[in-house]
Amino acid sequence: MKINNYSVNGINPYKRKDSQVEKAGQVQAKQDKIEISSAAKELQSTNKIAEARQEKVDQLKAKIENGTYEINPKEIARKFADYYKQH
Repeated sequence: MKINNYSVNGINPYKRKDSQVEKAGQVQAKQDKIEISSAAKELQSTNKIAEARQEKVDQLKAKIENGTYEINPKEIARKFADYYKQH
């Protein structure tokens, strides 16, 4: 009995698999690249907000240690109400 291949499936499947693996290897070789602008680098280097926040934290710590820190319950309630009105 003789079998003749008349379709495209006559290609060796092992070679087809090899070519698919090679193509996948080429796709994986690409790498992403990211660049940060000079303006963004400048914003990262300035820590004015962090410095101001740290000063405020230090002031609050000093008030708590001295016993002069006072809690205003009306102000806290107002802040909660404002928050929940917005959300």
